[in-house]
Amino acid sequence: GSRLAVSTNLLAGLIAVCMRATGQTASLTGVLSEPERRLVAARAILGEWLGGSGGGWQDSGGVWPGIKLIVGAMATESDPEWGISRGRLLPQHTVLGSEVVPPDAQRRLEESLVLVHGGMAQNVGPVLEMVTEKYLLREEKEWAARQNSLELFELIQESLCKGDVKRLGELTTRNFSGPIQTIIPAATNAYTEVLIASCRSHFGDAFWGFWMLGGMSGGGMGFIVAPERKREAQSFLAQEMIRLRDHYRTSLPFAMNPVVYDFAVNTAGTTADLLTSDEALLPRGYYTQLVPVWLREDPRTISATRRQELDRIGQAARGNPELSGLIESLFDRMMPHATIGRVVTRENLNELLAHSGFEREQHERIRDDLRRGLIGLAQNRLPASTVIEDVLPGDVTDTRTGLDSDSVEIGRRSIAAGEVAVVTLAAGAGSRWTQGAGVVKALHPFVRLQQRHRSFLEIHLAKSRQSSIHSGKDVPHIFTTGYLTHEPISDAILATQAFGYPGPVRLSHGASVGLRLVPMVRDLRFAWEETTQQLLDERKQRMRESVHAALIQWATTVGEGSDYVENEPLQCLHPVGHWYEIPNLIRNGVLRDLIQERPQLKYLLLHNVDTLGANLAPGLLGHHIGSGSALTFEVIGRRIDDRGGGLARVDGQPRILEGLAMPREEEEFNLSYYNTLTTWIDIDALLRIFGLSRPDLHHPPKLATALNQFATRLPIYVTIKDVKKRWGQGQEDVYPVCQFERLWGDMSAIPGVKCSFVVVDRVRGQQLKDPAQLDGWLRDGSVDQVEAMCLFN
Repeated sequence: GSRLAVSTNLLAGLIAVCMRATGQTASLTGVLSEPERRLVAARAILGEWLGGSGGGWQDSGGVWPGIKLIVGAMATESDPEWGISRGRLLPQHTVLGSEVVPPDAQRRLEESLVLVHGGMAQNVGPVLEMVTEKYLLREEKEWAARQNSLELFELIQESLCKGDVKRLGELTTRNFSGPIQTIIPAATNAYTEVLIASCRSHFGDAFWGFWMLGGMSGGGMGFIVAPERKREAQSFLAQEMIRLRDHYRTSLPFAMNPVVYDFAVNTAGTTADLLTSDEALLPRGYYTQLVPVWLREDPRTISATRRQELDRIGQAARGNPELSGLIESLFDRMMPHATIGRVVTRENLNELLAHSGFEREQHERIRDDLRRGLIGLAQNRLPASTVIEDVLPGDVTDTRTGLDSDSVEIGRRSIAAGEVAVVTLAAGAGSRWTQGAGVVKALHPFVRLQQRHRSFLEIHLAKSRQSSIHSGKDVPHIFTTGYLTHEPISDAILATQAFGYPGPVRLSHGASVGLRLVPMVRDLRFAWEETTQQLLDERKQRMRESVHAALIQWATTVGEGSDYVENEPLQCLHPVGHWYEIPNLIRNGVLRDLIQERPQLKYLLLHNVDTLGANLAPGLLGHHIGSGSALTFEVIGRRIDDRGGGLARVDGQPRILEGLAMPREEEEFNLSYYNTLTTWIDIDALLRIFGLSRPDLHHPPKLATALNQFATRLPIYVTIKDVKKRWGQGQEDVYPVCQFERLWGDMSAIPGVKCSFVVVDRVRGQQLKDPAQLDGWLRDGSVDQVEAMCLFN
């Protein structure tokens, strides 16, 4: 994900070395011949495709020397693709030699181009799929942008050949801000845009342009400046990228510190040298990885060649500065140790647990139930005899064609009277959205609206601002937070003054957290054997089974159901499900304080942070009030990629059914409606369900007792999650751990809780869980409807 073609060129280098070593090239050293280059590139591209990266087609240019033109070619009768594909797998590489790009032009490019890596690493696979899809569908706007880009490319090549680098920078900037972003909206991000603006502001006319180097910016990027200011630009960009990285650390996925490179055109391409005698040493990292493996072998089985290599390493480690510290690295590799000592880790963990609302008594009850087999992966599911049916027309109210004027007027008056507040669930880090990066999803500036990148947090406040303006009454907005998200969200709200939001903004800090457990062997076997798994080829399947056996041995040795504490503290904790967010709102005093300020407060609109279309719709609020229900759940029509449960009749009773509870996975696809989690809540009715009243909000012990007792009426879902344990010099292991959660939708299954269900349109209920969904959201008009709901400061 560097966007500097590192992976493909590294793969090509490895392939070339293997070809040289096995006599598949004419020469062991030096440059490759043209047929050899083409074979190396073809194998590298095929390797990328087999590996599933989707990249490599244009990235293999490093095999060739200098500046080259890479163009797709039609298949001919001599090509293996003939009759199968219109195009060849391998593009045509044309080296633009000195007769095309004069040495003076190349020198000017080197003197003006500042090549950087911004530190961001993202999976460009979904982007490549999206570009291919748009190409095949010939969508009008994107197709016009593609033609424009081809025209700009001709001008870029012409400017390069003339050595007009200033004109080159202007054209690459136009290409980036125009055609590229039309085809790939995700090509840019807030970090890149601010960085470009900073350069333009600092250098003025000496800033000649921005050069997009891959499918997404933020990694490999080029900045073109006047040659006399290149050194200054290198220093400025190094400092500015670090400043912006720190600013966006919690909202954008950074994988490394930003880097400014010493750039020069490689005039040789992929080459090889032969090292002999004392010089015949590989890099230190190679020996750090392999020497521990060799030293564990029986000395009698080590070959003479390997003995000689170990002897050379030992001699070199004493005097070669490039191998300094190798011995220490070997000890770290052979004897793994945690970054923090075990005692200190336990102390930090206990402190974090106490601060985050961990309840040891509840934890021990759950552990006991787990060990006794009362809860577990198999027990998540309802009994096989349970009758799961689709809901009947009378079970839901379809609001997609509009609501009656009376409901709209009731809701409008309620909002104007200050009777409603918005609650946005923002306690999770959204690991699917940034694919495991340690950022806060609510703060991710993922989309450009009204000429600026906006985060989920800002969009939700902009919707509430518009509702406040229309109703004439400021609407309180509450964000629920957790141990991973509270401080970053709090800092963001303070730094932006809540994006100028005029109404009350509150953070409801999570008062519940769980401690992960070592899984039960029966649950591991269920996860690996009973649920749907991709069948691998024979060798990979044996490897998978070997890993599974080792993990079962680990769980047995460490102790099934024991506390998982041998890791960094944050890796040992887990969120306990979104059911706890409303009880947290009650326990931490936020609801109490809000009611003291606004005694007229009666209703809450609860929704997830990634449900961008949910807003204070007067008609839906009026319908909820008129229904007399404690809870009104919003659902949407199901699509094939909507997974995780939905609205169903369970033994004749309509309710929200979680995917984890489905007796048979395939039954989910028989349901017409998918749960959005968005819920209208009658505050007093909910308090009565919990056995509480408004005066009880001032008595924390009573609140804790009542909420804990009610929680026992809800099912506990056990899940298996993979966590990373890092140690030594960048090594990491992955372990499966057990955690539990209670989910809000199960409130609809509690006897005595009056619930109603409404069907809303797709834009209102759609959740953005994965970046791959973003392109469709941008193209189907959803973004325009969401933008129309917003009033930005």
